Amino acid sequence: MWRWVRQQLGFDPPHQSDTRTIYIANRFPQHGHYVPQKFAENRIISSKYTVWNFVPKNLFEQFRRIANFYFLIIFLVQLMIDTPTSPITSGLPLFFVITVTAIKQGYEDWLRHKSDNEVNGAPVYVVRSGGLVKTRSKNIRVGDIVRVAKDETFPVDLVLLSSDRANGSCYVTTATLDGETNLKTHIAVPETAVLQSVANLDKLVAVIECQQPEADLYRFVGRITISQQIEEIVRPLGPESLLLRGARLKNTKEIFGVAVYTGMETKMALNYKSKSQKRSAVEKSMNSFLIIYLIILLFEAILSTILKYAWQSEEKWNEPWYNQKTEHERNSSKILRFISDFLAFLVLYNFIIPISLYVTVEMQKFLGSFFIGWDLDLYHEETNEKAQVNTSDLNEELGQVEYVFTDKTGTLTENEMQFRECSINGIKYQEINGKLVPEGLIEDVPDGIRPHLTKEEELFLKAVCLCHTVQINTDQTDGTGDHLWRANGISSQLEYYASSPDEKALVEAARRVGVVFTGAGPDSMELKSLGKPERYKLLHVLEFDANRRRMSVIVESPSGDKLLFTKGAESAILPCSKHGEIEKTRIHVDEFALKGLRTLCVAYRRFTELEYQEVEKRLFEAKTALQQREERVTEVFNFIERDLVILGATGVEDKLQDKVQETIEALRLAGIKVWVLTGDKHETAVSVSLSCGHFHRTMNILELVQHKSDSTCAEQLRQLARRIKEDHVIQHGLVVDGTSLSLALRQHEKLFMEVCRNCSAVLCCRMAPLQKAKVVRLLKTSPEKPITLAIGDGANDVSMIQEAHVGIGIMGKEGRQAVRNSDYAIARFKFLSKLLFVHGHLYYIRIATLVQYFFYKNVCFITPQFLYQFFCLFSQQTLYDSVYLTLYNICFTSLPVLMYSLFEQHVHPHILHSKPTLYRDISKNAHLGFKPFLYWTFLGFSHAFMFFFGSYLLMGEDTSLLGNGQMFGNWTFGTLVFTVMVITVTVKMALETHFWTWINHFVTWGSIVFYFIFSLFYGGIIWPFLHTQDMYFVFVQLLSSGSAWFAIIIIVVTCLFLDVVKKVLYRHLQPTSTEKAQLTETGTSINCLDSMCCFSDGETACASLRRMLERIMGRCSPTRVNRCGISLNCLCCRRFSYKLENEEPAAIDV
Repeated sequence: MWRWVRQQLGFDPPHQSDTRTIYIANRFPQHGHYVPQKFAENRIISSKYTVWNFVPKNLFEQFRRIANFYFLIIFLVQLMIDTPTSPITSGLPLFFVITVTAIKQGYEDWLRHKSDNEVNGAPVYVVRSGGLVKTRSKNIRVGDIVRVAKDETFPVDLVLLSSDRANGSCYVTTATLDGETNLKTHIAVPETAVLQSVANLDKLVAVIECQQPEADLYRFVGRITISQQIEEIVRPLGPESLLLRGARLKNTKEIFGVAVYTGMETKMALNYKSKSQKRSAVEKSMNSFLIIYLIILLFEAILSTILKYAWQSEEKWNEPWYNQKTEHERNSSKILRFISDFLAFLVLYNFIIPISLYVTVEMQKFLGSFFIGWDLDLYHEETNEKAQVNTSDLNEELGQVEYVFTDKTGTLTENEMQFRECSINGIKYQEINGKLVPEGLIEDVPDGIRPHLTKEEELFLKAVCLCHTVQINTDQTDGTGDHLWRANGISSQLEYYASSPDEKALVEAARRVGVVFTGAGPDSMELKSLGKPERYKLLHVLEFDANRRRMSVIVESPSGDKLLFTKGAESAILPCSKHGEIEKTRIHVDEFALKGLRTLCVAYRRFTELEYQEVEKRLFEAKTALQQREERVTEVFNFIERDLVILGATGVEDKLQDKVQETIEALRLAGIKVWVLTGDKHETAVSVSLSCGHFHRTMNILELVQHKSDSTCAEQLRQLARRIKEDHVIQHGLVVDGTSLSLALRQHEKLFMEVCRNCSAVLCCRMAPLQKAKVVRLLKTSPEKPITLAIGDGANDVSMIQEAHVGIGIMGKEGRQAVRNSDYAIARFKFLSKLLFVHGHLYYIRIATLVQYFFYKNVCFITPQFLYQFFCLFSQQTLYDSVYLTLYNICFTSLPVLMYSLFEQHVHPHILHSKPTLYRDISKNAHLGFKPFLYWTFLGFSHAFMFFFGSYLLMGEDTSLLGNGQMFGNWTFGTLVFTVMVITVTVKMALETHFWTWINHFVTWGSIVFYFIFSLFYGGIIWPFLHTQDMYFVFVQLLSSGSAWFAIIIIVVTCLFLDVVKKVLYRHLQPTSTEKAQLTETGTSINCLDSMCCFSDGETACASLRRMLERIMGRCSPTRVNRCGISLNCLCCRRFSYKLENEEPAAIDV
């Protein structure tokens, strides 16, 4: 426990060195001075709380919110000093908010605990004391030998020792880690691969030295030292030897492995990366408004305190005889009295800060996020995928996007590769009827006759079949016989799996042509060339990496030749090539790219015996190094992959997804700039950008590519800036590659940003994953601070998805890493328009109104309390009863605005989707800017003045409003003000509502009814636990007065009439495009809010009625079309134009 505390405080870091030493089966050295290293337990902890720390930790997190902390201070002040209101008025709402949030967070954490316990308690088998022992997963220690059977998941990170296969190989799927469903081959070192029994493994004496835990799933550096009699054998360990926790064993009966990383140190646990908390623009505005209202509160409290002492300073206003101060009060410090009075006024006015705003916003975001998952328009039937919400905190941010950064492959395209063309030995070929036919030559060879291949064609196809990571489903190919082969020797039933769709397309194309990849073992690869089986010995695999942009294999052919086959990007292959048709291949690659095809170059090298021995020696030294292994391995790979002979190139088509062009055009109409960030070569990326509408044919394409120095890059940027200024009328598109981008961002960031901002579309090609994130960060942190959205489908898009304000993952074919790390996930790019233009628009309008309305109703609530102090000589007398103070935000006014924020549709979703320009109306936080904030605040103060002075004028001169002459008191006056206020703010919410459901009706009118019923019940009974009965029979007396009813009606109508007039005038004189769109419907009929909009056929109305009809047209709800059943030509005798769904203007007689 003490060690754990020291680790948490940073005094005792668990790992003192860069490497860890693991003794297999925990056979530690016998000499006395050895101290075993301390390793983590195999216990996964994804929960935040424990039974012991839940209350303090949760309270600490909740009180970090400024509003919660503020109300806690107010509550403590009420407890410590004599304040005009009961501590319950602040304590109860605070307790409610804290409790609701704690229950929600506690339940979520309980689910995490439950999941952790299931994982940690799973049964496993460990080799101990010469036998297999069944234990729980949490009891595995580093160094234990663990047995895992077929289809089981690995409970820890294991180094593979042996399997049921003689060569020590096994197949694994890592779908739960990176989403890749292909089978990956893992291999044990030869010395342990033969130890296939528990008894033999128990005798193993070996030590593993490896790096300390890190999150990279694809990196592992280590070595194993095996003691055999008098010698020690050292073997390198890499990612191919490591079996990751969470991965699943496939097509292998059982394996044995030694635990190297356990618990929270496994790679899976280290990838539980807590994403940086993203905050929406609305939340930032909300916090700004809170600070402004806090300043208003302090001003009111200070002003009231000063005015109180100013009044008391005059002799004539000395304390009355019934309220004289005690001797102690007269002798107390004036400063302390001033502070005490200031705090009392602070408590009296504290409800101007809406405590329930946070919990309402949280509920709105949480409940509202379900609508995205339920939207059938975002459901993709082919893949059975629906939209997914990973965080509900950013719903409204979907309505504020200004820049979209998108990947190309798998996002704009289908990531379904189809082989189209290739270049072999300088000749272009097309595939026709399963045969390679030179360009321009159309030959028709009957099916069933084996196609003839030249020596160069066959070598090219063999290179394609040998240089890849494709796997074959062994469940289908077990017992492969002649029935799997057609007459021409081509497989008809082999099923390939590949992490790269390109590789799968190429291997399948080679199979159709006649060279079939039939299987691979740990040290061999088999293929059939025109029906003739061939077996190649696999000597080394030089894995693909983003820097080299190529992969290679070294094989020994059946004739004994040592061959290197390499494939990769043309920029990585052609510079390393010395022989072959290099220039012709380069020309063909550019032609393929112009057609929008994805290109790869294929080359080979033949080693002499001396050359191969040098290669073998260098590879062994690099792979067994513990320090800087990756750099040394890369250096050796570059040494090997040189002096290549170019064989040819391939062109693979990745077709565009459905409706990509329409979606990009819609985004452009909405004022959103689209940037495409891709790793593809320049020509391919430009071709796809043109085909998907990202670049228009009439657009002036500017290029910033192939720059090697700062000076040339800067000069090109200046030229581009001048061209844009000279041709400012024309739309410009910019193409920039990865190397030029690095130079531009190094010293010329401002100039580069100026060029980009003046371009309608930007395409960045040859981009590394971190460069994508850097570009997003560059825009995000620019002076304009635009809201950015990044969308992609692969692991290489994760960094930009996490960097952008909103990250969207595409459920594509490159795994699920992008989906897991995103804020939202959709199945196709075309769904982005509905997500932004409909859901984003509506969420923003809802929450913007919710936030503004909350401040408005609280200003209405507390301003009469402030005004009342001028009439009670600042005695801190409260205007409202404590129960009303407590329940105003919790019960009386909370549900209508919550339902509004869930169901409101101010414009029909179809119109929002079909008219992207409406998105511009809400851009740049338009509804939560300073002007709307001032309007709602002014409206709150004006309504509050009307509540107070309207009631005062109607009751101030003559308080004998009852029939028996009985006078009203201050509680009756306060209740009248409160009643008017509850009705007004509720009806105000009704006026803001455009889309009415039965739920809206129920909570809106039900809230008013509930207030009346509650007040009658509360004031009609003497409550024994209340120390005062101030409200007894007050509400009943108030309602028994006709004058009070008249006051309520006249004040409510007066308040809302001015608001309605303002809305009508603005709609008539300065309508927004959104208000105009509220008239547009999918059909040819409109349903109006008021019955006077509807007339029988043939009827006309007078001019005044027609003018009134025009004004209230903005109140027509497009969601209730056809309910009235009246066509446009039966409203009034007036002609106006509107737009139908197909955007054709139509003149309508009405």
